[in-house]
Amino acid sequence: MEISSFSFLEDSFSFAQDCEPSIISFSNAKKRPRCDDFESDSSVHDLLTKLLAFEEEKQVVNNLNGYSTQQSSVVMDSQCNQRMIDGASYLNGYSNSTDSPQFKKARTGADDAVTTSDDSSAAAIGGVQRRLWVKTRSNAWWEQVNSPNFPAEEFKKAFRMSRATFDMICDELEAAIVKKDTMLRSAIPVRQRVAVCIWRLATGQALREVSKRFGLGISTCHKLVLEVCTAIRSVLMPKFLQWPDENRTAEINKDFESFSGIPNVCGSMYTTHVPIIAPKVSVADYFNKRHTERNQKTSYSITVQGVVDQRGAFTDISIGWPGSMTDDQVLEKSALLRRANQGAMKNVRIVGNSGYPLMDWVLVPYTHQNLTWTQHAFNQKIEEVQRVAKESFMRLKARWSCLQKRTEMKLQDLPIVLGACCVLHNICEMRNEGLSEELRFELFDDEMIAENSVASVNALQARDQIAHKLLHHSFAGTDFVL
Repeated sequence: MEISSFSFLEDSFSFAQDCEPSIISFSNAKKRPRCDDFESDSSVHDLLTKLLAFEEEKQVVNNLNGYSTQQSSVVMDSQCNQRMIDGASYLNGYSNSTDSPQFKKARTGADDAVTTSDDSSAAAIGGVQRRLWVKTRSNAWWEQVNSPNFPAEEFKKAFRMSRATFDMICDELEAAIVKKDTMLRSAIPVRQRVAVCIWRLATGQALREVSKRFGLGISTCHKLVLEVCTAIRSVLMPKFLQWPDENRTAEINKDFESFSGIPNVCGSMYTTHVPIIAPKVSVADYFNKRHTERNQKTSYSITVQGVVDQRGAFTDISIGWPGSMTDDQVLEKSALLRRANQGAMKNVRIVGNSGYPLMDWVLVPYTHQNLTWTQHAFNQKIEEVQRVAKESFMRLKARWSCLQKRTEMKLQDLPIVLGACCVLHNICEMRNEGLSEELRFELFDDEMIAENSVASVNALQARDQIAHKLLHHSFAGTDFVL
C-alpha cells in the first residue's frame, strides 16, 4: 500500500519557515504580535514540533516501503529459481528412473505391445522421447505365402488363381491403391493389400481370421477389402466386363450355334441369390420366401442377374435388387432391358429359363403341359445353353466363398463387393484358371414361372420356327424319349 506524501503540508511548512514572523498571524487579534511574543507562544512551538515529527515519520515510512518492495522482489526471484531447480531435479530423476531395473522389467513385461518411432520426427520433451504404441501382430503366414519358394498349388488353393494372374492384378491396381510411407509408419505394400481382399473373398473367413493371417488390424482389413474392391470395379471392370462389340458378338453367336443349333444367341442369362443378414430397414423386401420354405430357416438375400458368353465370362450384370423379387421383376429393373428398349438388342437373342418372359430378344423354354416332340427337343437345347450360365454362376460362388454365406458387410457395400467378384471371375475364366473339384457344388435357385410368360406375339412365332428347324435339321436330341 502506497502512502501519500501530502504535498500541501510541505508547502505550508516551508512557507512558514521562509517568511518573517511579523506577517504571520495565528489568531483573530487585530494587533500584530511582536517577535518576542511569537517566540514565547507555546502553541506555535507545538505545531512546528508536530510538523517536524510528521515529516520524519513520512521519511521512515518511505524507507520501509522501499525496503519491503526490494525484499519482495528478492523473495520472488528466489522462489522462481527454486522452482526451476525442482523441475530440473524431477526430469533428472525421471530420466534415471527409466534406467532402473524395475522400470525395464515393467517394459519387458508388456509382450503384446511394441514401440516404433522415427528419429527424424521424434520430439525430445524434457529428455523424454515421444513414442507410437501399436499392437504386435504376426504376419508370418503372409510372408511365407509371398515367398517365391511357396508351392504354386498351395498359392492357388489360397487365392483361387495362379501367381501370374495375381501379379497381373497387382500391376493393374498399383496406381489406384498404392500408399506412401509416413513419418510414423510404413505403408502396407500393394501385394499385401490385394492379397487381403482376394483371400477374404475366396475363403469367406471372418475379418478376425484375416487379421491373424496378415498381421493387420481388423478395421484395417475391412477397409482394405472395400478399397481394393472399389479399385477393381473402377479400374478392371471396364477392361474385363463389358458388353461385346460386333466382332465379339459374331464370335459368341457362332460358338453357341455350334453346339445348340439356335442362331443369333449372344448370351445365356441367369439370376442367383446371395444370402445376407436381415437388414435394419425394409426387412420384408429382402425376405426370401422360397429359400425359407426349402431350408426351413428364415432367409434374406439380394439378387445377382448376369449374362455370360460361351466361355462363362460375364458380359452384363445387375446386382443388389431385394431377394423377394422374381427373375422377371429383376429383369424389368435392370439396365439390360433399358438398352433393349433403345434398340441395342436387334438381331440377337439371350437365352433364359422359365422365370423370364418370352420377348423378341429373350428366348425361354415352353412351360405349358402336354408338350410336343418338337417342343421337348427345343427345351433340351435351351437347357444346354442355360447350363453355361448356371455352371458359370456355380464357379463364381465356388471361387469366392463369401457369396455362399451370410456376410457382416453393410448392405450398401455389397454391390461393390459382388461386382468385384464378378470381375475377378472373368479374369480367371479368360486366363483359364481351372476350378478344383473339391470346390464344386450343386447350385440351386428356385425357378418360378413368370406371371406374364409371353410378352410378344411375334416372339411366339419365332420360337416355334426355331423349334421346327432344330428337329428337322438333326440338332434336337432324343434324350427326353422314355
